[in-house]
Amino acid sequence: LWVVDQAVACCARLQAVHPGVGMAVNVSARNLLDGHFPGQVGDALRRHGLAPALLELEVTESAIMADPARALETLHALSALGVRLSIDDFGTGYSSFAYLNRLPVNALKIDQSFVAAMAADTDMRAIVRSIIEMSHTLGLMVIAEGIETQETLDLLRGMGCDVGQG
Repeated sequence: LWVVDQAVACCARLQAVHPGVGMAVNVSARNLLDGHFPGQVGDALRRHGLAPALLELEVTESAIMADPARALETLHALSALGVRLSIDDFGTGYSSFAYLNRLPVNALKIDQSFVAAMAADTDMRAIVRSIIEMSHTLGLMVIAEGIETQETLDLLRGMGCDVGQG
């Protein structure tokens, strides 16, 4: 909660020099399963005067699957605040696209283990392409983690990946 509060405060200060720049924060399973967490996030946004759309909370598949019903309730409450939500490290846990369709998330982050191997491995490249296409079909933005080479960046661009990290 302290990290979320500090990120919101920092992002609010950033608006003076870089209007519209958002901040992403990783959220733990503990936060995701805490029924008070959405209210605490809302309080931080109001206290620091930050538009909710400028805050993105990243949750892992495993955090959601720890208690799917409670996690879904928390995610819906956070979404109702206007906060952006993304699934981090996609592909390393238990998720399925059928379940993703029920989550109020805006983006999916492809785990770096898939991205790093895709230039040399045609099977991995096919998996990444499939994740991107299926995510877009569900209306999700796709972020690729772990881009280390120009070749990987070019492949991801060709596949229509929305954002890259690396």
